[in-house]
Amino acid sequence: MSDEGRKKLDQAYEGLERETPDRVSRAIRWLRKPESRWIRIPLGLLLIAGGVFGFLPVLGFEFIPLGLLLIAQDVPFLREPVGAFTLWLEHKWVALRQWWQQKRQH
Repeated sequence: MSDEGRKKLDQAYEGLERETPDRVSRAIRWLRKPESRWIRIPLGLLLIAGGVFGFLPVLGFEFIPLGLLLIAQDVPFLREPVGAFTLWLEHKWVALRQWWQQKRQH
């Protein structure tokens, strides 16, 4: 089960790297490295904590999934659900972008 979760999470990260600007893609690749664990876990926890206070003007609820995505790299039981959610979200993003491009052409 954890192998399937690892595959889904890897697919999700690869999709994010394709859809984000080069600078962000490089940061994602760096954060995925095993030696980045000591930055990935505290950053993930900070993002989740910031998302809990999403009702404040500067913070947003979108920090929770970002934090979970970072922590899922190191927590096996989170890999599959977070990977599946990220893949679903990426699919919706690509569909929305294609819809928008088609709308602008007409």
